[in-house]
Amino acid sequence: MKLGLISLGCPKNLVDSEVMLGIIEKYHIEITNDPEAAEIIIVNTCGFIESAKQESIDTILSMAAYKTEGCCRYLIVTGCLAQRYAQELFQDMPEVDAIVGTNVYKDIAQVIEQVMQGQRVLHLSETDFEKINLEGLQGNERNLPDPRKLTTPSYMAYLKIAEGCDNFCSFCAIPLIRGRYTSKPYEQIMAEARELVERGVKELIVIAQDTTRYGQDLYGKLRLAELLHDLNGLSGLKWIRVLYSYPNTFTDELIEAYATLPKVCHYVDLPLQHASDRLLHAMRRRDKLSETKKLLKKLRERIPDIVIRTTFIVGFPGETEEDFAILKEFVTEQKFENAGVFQYSQEENTVAATLPEQIPEETKQERYDELMAIQAGISEDVHRSMEDRELEVVVEGYESEEENLVAARSYREAPDIDGSIFVENAPGLNPGDFIRVRIEQGFAYEVVATRV
Repeated sequence: MKLGLISLGCPKNLVDSEVMLGIIEKYHIEITNDPEAAEIIIVNTCGFIESAKQESIDTILSMAAYKTEGCCRYLIVTGCLAQRYAQELFQDMPEVDAIVGTNVYKDIAQVIEQVMQGQRVLHLSETDFEKINLEGLQGNERNLPDPRKLTTPSYMAYLKIAEGCDNFCSFCAIPLIRGRYTSKPYEQIMAEARELVERGVKELIVIAQDTTRYGQDLYGKLRLAELLHDLNGLSGLKWIRVLYSYPNTFTDELIEAYATLPKVCHYVDLPLQHASDRLLHAMRRRDKLSETKKLLKKLRERIPDIVIRTTFIVGFPGETEEDFAILKEFVTEQKFENAGVFQYSQEENTVAATLPEQIPEETKQERYDELMAIQAGISEDVHRSMEDRELEVVVEGYESEEENLVAARSYREAPDIDGSIFVENAPGLNPGDFIRVRIEQGFAYEVVATRV
């Protein structure tokens, strides 16, 4: 029996996919990357914003076609879309044999057994969507399983330290899909990290919906800085990268950990969403612009070579030209090394979806284009300022073996979301090799380098 799995969405969803594959492997089911050859297909979906939902639906339908055109006998849908729209999918897509919620993906082997016995399965957690969004879910406990089949390159892996979110931003559907913030036990994280390093992982990427909140729910205090200290002590590990930080829990202790621990990349992923205090309040963000500026100043003063990546939302309900001007001024002033921009997506059952003054799609697109153009110019200036600088990079693979052109990343680039460093005239390298390069030329989203 062969099984194929398509994982959509964020790295956190990818870890769930890897856990499911790790469980499935124990049952001697062969894993294949070819959906045409798979008798069981799992689509681990994303349901965060409208474009992600559409991609998930399109993928489900394309995989369903293999029931007539390929070997597929059973189609299983998991992940955020499955959790959020379980009843609709179950009723409207008869070709789907099972719907599995976000908190019960560890039961995937039992679900497979049931569908092979001819049952059609709807398996969800007891999550009350409305209650989570408006009041918060009480006592939502999880048992996060450990077995994983890595789908990332062998030299890197994601380390998920928590599930769910307690921030309840007014635009965000994650709490109603994933539930309350639940830290993974400290010892379990360290055991998983040690195992990954023993398997040859050189770069650990720490993830959660909110990494900086780690430990508060379970231990009554923030423990990310402590966790970084212990991860830094793992022999054989080269880089530790942290994603999805929040400004209001980015403590001085954490800044000091970044500054002093040699394996922690000087790379801060800090989604800020906006710069207008009026909109930040409407978004239910806990930070104000003045506080954010103080944090950014503190980071840059303590860690001069820090790279700060952020994300912003344009077109949030009620965003005026004045609000947008404040955001543009902030981006221009701060000169973020990397920044992503999202157009606001009106998500049902979120507070923001009910707000007046919804922004027209045309205006969202115009503001998106304008802010992205500003950031592209900033990124190009940043990359040009790096010319003649030497960096250590990890080799990801050859873009062109004939030309010996290698794609690589330094501490400044996270996989998949940032640009690449293209190393010219670099024969004889393998993915996962660490080499030193000199930056020759910088562009908006990539740089060209030569090996030192």
